[in-house]
Amino acid sequence: MRGGALTFAAGSSSGAQRFRMWHSLQTAMSIQFPKRFALWLQVVLIACLWAVSARADWINLSGAEVAPNIAEVTVHDDHVKVVLEAYVGDLETFIDLVPPEWLKQARSDLPPQDARMRRFAERGLRITTDSGERLQPELLLVEPRLRVDRRSPFAGMVLPFTRQRAPEPPADKRVLYAELKYPFRGEPKALLFTPPSGADGRPKVSIGFIVYHKTVPVIDFRYLSAPARLALDWNDPWYSKFDNPNLRRHHRDAMMSFLYVEPYEVRHEILTRVKDLEQWMDLGLRGKRYIEPDELEPLKQRIGEFLLARNPVRVDGRNLKPILDRTNYVQVGLFGIRLVERPQRLEITGAMVGVIITYLTDALPKEVTVDWDLFTPRIQRVPAFSIDPAGPLPTFVTPDDSRHRWQNFLKNYTPPTVVATAVEGSLPMFTLPLASLVCVLALIALTWATLRRARRARPVRVQAIACLVLVVAAVALYPVAQISIARPALTAPPLEDAQAQRVLASLLRNVYRAFDFRAESDVYDKLAISVSGDLLADIYLQNRRSFAIQRAGGAQAKIKSVEIQEAVAERLDDRPLAYSIKGDWAAQGTVGHWGHVHTRRNRYDAVVTVEAVDGVWKITDLEVLEEQRVDPTQGPGAGTAAAALTTKDSEDR
Repeated sequence: MRGGALTFAAGSSSGAQRFRMWHSLQTAMSIQFPKRFALWLQVVLIACLWAVSARADWINLSGAEVAPNIAEVTVHDDHVKVVLEAYVGDLETFIDLVPPEWLKQARSDLPPQDARMRRFAERGLRITTDSGERLQPELLLVEPRLRVDRRSPFAGMVLPFTRQRAPEPPADKRVLYAELKYPFRGEPKALLFTPPSGADGRPKVSIGFIVYHKTVPVIDFRYLSAPARLALDWNDPWYSKFDNPNLRRHHRDAMMSFLYVEPYEVRHEILTRVKDLEQWMDLGLRGKRYIEPDELEPLKQRIGEFLLARNPVRVDGRNLKPILDRTNYVQVGLFGIRLVERPQRLEITGAMVGVIITYLTDALPKEVTVDWDLFTPRIQRVPAFSIDPAGPLPTFVTPDDSRHRWQNFLKNYTPPTVVATAVEGSLPMFTLPLASLVCVLALIALTWATLRRARRARPVRVQAIACLVLVVAAVALYPVAQISIARPALTAPPLEDAQAQRVLASLLRNVYRAFDFRAESDVYDKLAISVSGDLLADIYLQNRRSFAIQRAGGAQAKIKSVEIQEAVAERLDDRPLAYSIKGDWAAQGTVGHWGHVHTRRNRYDAVVTVEAVDGVWKITDLEVLEEQRVDPTQGPGAGTAAAALTTKDSEDR
């Protein structure tokens, strides 16, 4: 990029003819951007990259998504649509897609478009049915573009397992963008995809491709390096698949069970296709192919109520009350499970629902069991995962072994709790050498008695020796027997920075941990340990509103760490033992559901008022000066007191 201009370049291939072709394309296919727009574009692309890395639970390590040429293939009812991004350095292979009018100098070897499309069907990207019919493409759109940024966060890094550097996208982002339609008749049983190949049968260029059957992804990004046969299941595209076992998607199961076991709650989370639920319930839909937008919410509620009564869960042998926490439509995408954020028409074969059922507990259970009772003729093995503080443990259930059991084998695990932050030890203390004081007091009494004996002309030699011994003893015992007592409130000195950091960190951790409890009474009681005054009621009420949003589709993140970057305390003169702490801290939390984890990191700049109440520190006031979501998938925060003390997974709202 120079001067804000992005133009096609000759690339690494040689040959005067090819160079003239590229040179001829420069004018027609140049994309001009102002410098400021180009800089903005770079920022957006970086933000997109971070968004993917922050939210992704699965990352494709094949590198096919950053191949020089990309083909996105979708098999519809009567045609195959191909969206192609042809790398500028490989245009010779895709010359039949280049409009002749884009060339400054006409080429005699370029036939009319119909003939060029027939030649592309033979030499370019070939699609053949199981009957041997070669599909003839129609060119719907062709134009110069910049390649879509699909860069993996591992691109360019040396992978620890293979010790190979992960592929990177071409430095030159310019591509020839083309949309092609390959019509067919009937419902072919299979399609054969063949890349442009040389006389030796080897592919001429590197192509990364992804295939969908209707709305269902058949594979993740893989390389189209040889002919690949796709067997089509027209009754249920979920089961369409390539003969090559290396060409598959990472999420292949139509049903999955996730058991989250935490100190104060157990969650049973279920992923299932809507179509498979037809085995047990009437979906109540107007059509057999689509879920219309106005049918989404009623169907979601019926599915949640249905699953609430299935797959019984027992916690330490007890049947606890199940709570229907969340029900959401989800999609299987390139980077794992994603929520369907806006109401839209969904195809039944590809529509999936995620349901979360919660059971409240008083502590970390000893045993949790799930009796899975949902199987179909095609679903005889359901992946089941147990996720506890030590991490995930995968297994599966079958009709013959349908009980999923989690047992507590955590030996050294201590559940996080809320502990009051004592004032004692936070402030500088008066240190009293108790033994030395006793010696001094005895010395004073002995000296007074000695002086009285001296005035009466009595011998004082023994008393003088005793006084000397007491002096020596007072000096010798000074560092041995000491006691510390708190300063009176009026004489309390300012908090040093290190002490202010410790006090602020302890109080913030307590507030964050209070929200780990699910029962509202527990949340209030735990907050009261570290928050006082009107602020306690404000934060509690804000948490109740946040909890309502969570029930509507949000997910509460649990704070795992609090890092105090800076804390400077100033004593308040109008109240004893009250300090205003100007603090800068970062809170990092995670929220996990349906087998994947989102990480959130927020930074706060605030003025926190702490005060000694009944011998412990409590937050009595809070003014948020700035709240910044370090994770760029999040927008700027609201800046309220409670917003500074809670983190929401707004992506899932």
